[in-house]
Amino acid sequence: MPASKTSPLDKILGRLDQLDADNLAILVQRLARERSLLETVFNTLREGILIMSPQGLIEYANQSAASLLAFELKEVGKLIFWQLVPELMRTLPISEEGVYLGEWSASREIHINYPELRCIRLYLVPFDYSEPAQDQLQHHAFAAILNDITQEKRSTEEAIESEKIDSLFQLAGGVAHELGNPLNSLTIHLQLLQRQIAKECSEEEGKVKKSLNVCLREVERLDGIISHFLEAVRPQHPDFKDVDLIAALEDVLELQGQELSDAGIKVDVAIMDSPPVPPIISGDWNQIKQVYFNLLKNARQAMEGGGTIKVEAHSDDKFVYIVIADTGSGIDKENLRKIFDPYFTTKLKGHGLGMMIVMRIMNDHQARIGVDSDPGVGTVITLQFPKKHQNIPKLQTSARGS
Repeated sequence: MPASKTSPLDKILGRLDQLDADNLAILVQRLARERSLLETVFNTLREGILIMSPQGLIEYANQSAASLLAFELKEVGKLIFWQLVPELMRTLPISEEGVYLGEWSASREIHINYPELRCIRLYLVPFDYSEPAQDQLQHHAFAAILNDITQEKRSTEEAIESEKIDSLFQLAGGVAHELGNPLNSLTIHLQLLQRQIAKECSEEEGKVKKSLNVCLREVERLDGIISHFLEAVRPQHPDFKDVDLIAALEDVLELQGQELSDAGIKVDVAIMDSPPVPPIISGDWNQIKQVYFNLLKNARQAMEGGGTIKVEAHSDDKFVYIVIADTGSGIDKENLRKIFDPYFTTKLKGHGLGMMIVMRIMNDHQARIGVDSDPGVGTVITLQFPKKHQNIPKLQTSARGS
């Protein structure tokens, strides 16, 4: 392998023991200027930047990060990140000793209640680095990028509605095209049914049943297209009732079971609590099923050669967690932040509304969703639902018309 390039500063540091007092003073001044420049650059960024040890000890923070998390820069080197945002302990791979075990990039949305209610998007990136002049000594750490998306969340619905209006004609044209084929097929087969019934011949019963089955399949396809379109452009307010999250999942799996089996995909479902009590929340049965349907559909499409979907349910004092892990193609890092954006898709025939609908439903249930993915390995979706009677603060409350 070619030798790595070294800067003039690296060369000077390599001869540090050979420098006299004057040159050492010049070097210190140069290092101080470079440090000051870098700190100035990082402190001008609106995004918060943290460098942390696997134990969560904050080793570096810029001014934006300190402001978002309400701590003083002089406290850097003393604060444990998990103590500032304890809810992350529940959804990230962190040991009982507080050590972060993750090797993948991870994306989360977290709520901060102090100094004011905010919604922050957190992006974690593990990395290794070596100390100068000790290239063999590797240190494991991870960087965190914090974005204040409070205003974005408050205006998301308006932005989505505006974007829907702009693209409505294009979307409606696509839907009309999709509706045309099954409608034509329905017309043809209904005409055949009329002719066969008119003959009243028993030997024609087989053809009648076959044509009737075709009609039923096309009607089901038509209903699915219309329902998905209406779900995207006219969301419904949740009808809150007791919902067994595992029962809702099994209902979806019963509908999708044959399709998943045909694709060579096995689904394992397990309740990790002891005893294995069914997880009950207050939610909308049909909307929770829609979340499962969209996520399982994405998992199936990501596993073209077959694979396994593992679903695990567990809970703590406040939340119920549903973890859905697939062994598919994964999501590229540059796309991980975009998966909930309206109309963003990497599929040739995708519409980019599925994950947007999932996010909207989760927000309406005061629930949260986390995504961890490694290209070529798979994707892990963590759904975090508040238990019954748990009041989780919301950034906004909005009414939706039917």
